[in-house]
Amino acid sequence: MSTLTVAQIRHRFLVLHGLRWLPVGLLIPVFILLMQERGLTLTQIGLAVGAQGVVVLALELPTGGFADVLGRKPVLVVANVVGLASLALLLVADSLALLATVWALQGVFRALDSGPLESWYVDATLAADPDAAYEKGLGQAGTVLGLCMAAGALLSGGLVALGPVGPVSALTTPIVVAVGLQAVALAGLLTLLAEQRPAAGAGALRSSLRQAPRMVGEAFGLLRRSRVLLALVAVELFWGFGMVTFEGLLPIRLAEVVGGADRAAALLGPASTAAWLASAGGAALTPLLIRWLGAAFGAALLRIVQGITVVGMGLLAGPVGVLIAFVACYAVHGAANPLHMGLLHRQVDGPYRTSVISVNSMAAMPAAALGGVLLGYVGDRAGVSVAMLVGAVVLAVAAPLYLPAWRADRRTGVPVGGADPVVAVGSAADVPAVGVAADHGPGAADAKKVGRR
Repeated sequence: MSTLTVAQIRHRFLVLHGLRWLPVGLLIPVFILLMQERGLTLTQIGLAVGAQGVVVLALELPTGGFADVLGRKPVLVVANVVGLASLALLLVADSLALLATVWALQGVFRALDSGPLESWYVDATLAADPDAAYEKGLGQAGTVLGLCMAAGALLSGGLVALGPVGPVSALTTPIVVAVGLQAVALAGLLTLLAEQRPAAGAGALRSSLRQAPRMVGEAFGLLRRSRVLLALVAVELFWGFGMVTFEGLLPIRLAEVVGGADRAAALLGPASTAAWLASAGGAALTPLLIRWLGAAFGAALLRIVQGITVVGMGLLAGPVGVLIAFVACYAVHGAANPLHMGLLHRQVDGPYRTSVISVNSMAAMPAAALGGVLLGYVGDRAGVSVAMLVGAVVLAVAAPLYLPAWRADRRTGVPVGGADPVVAVGSAADVPAVGVAADHGPGAADAKKVGRR
């Protein structure tokens, strides 16, 4: 890892990040239609997809600890193998039980995959140059994610338009290609991700299994000791709740303004591609936002702006206005995620980095589930527009939670996006260093986040 330059590390990270999301772009446009073609109802599909959330909620934190103790590459390899198996099973899944198994495996994949690649990139970059500003790569990762999702969606539509290929139906063809791309992603991971770690064996594996819960406990301990970190993770609660507006309610709102679900579906295909491209463009603006506004202030401002775009989706009367607000919302989303994740990374040192990312990622999941229930209830009782306005307020009120990071930066006088001084919290032998200064995630990263996304 130390023999690579900062630029080489960033290039490898971006390639691997793109390979991670390209199969997802192929899957999203055809998944529900394919399952309906195979005779499953929307209720059955919803129940099956719910298996992913249950598995992720159970495994997100332990798997983050495994990655920090055992190594990022082994965990990512296992994740990609599981992801490949789930897509292969999707080729033949034609029952609720099989589809639930597909999404349970996807849950294992996501839990293992959430964080290690991004953590490797940050740690490898700092090992090559302790003063390197890694926010550039996190912002570029958001751009790559948006471009790959858009490219995958376009490729998926083109494959369906070509029609069936032999015994493979038109809707199944994108899944076949996604399986192949997932295999390419696995090969790329084995080839490009260079990690220095102790020699692994049965003893090392047993040790990692014992240490992982401690790593997770220490990650939560950091939240108790760092107001900055606690506030940043709390942002995810509001973010997860509010994302229901543009991920779940927008199609219903669009159907209202165009006069039917079929017309809305026809518009959502190209609109989603445009939205992901806008997200990529927003992520590309990350260096400029850091330079002009600072990461903490910029992230806070974007929370408010995103709330305004959701207000536009809820109140604008025509489909053009609603879709413009939708695309603008994704542009803001793409810009905000790298700023948030950069802020998060600067609060924790290497050994606990993936565990903290997992805590941050997990915070959004119960909030999104709660948002889905509560905003759905409001939508049923008072209308989708009112529900979207409630979600917009929740997104915007998260802005003050960036104040602790902004104040920390003001106290230390460290330029945002530069190298931060680090102070030890608690025992130096047992507790990782926590940064007190400034300042970033479909999704850097989620690398996650991404995601969801």
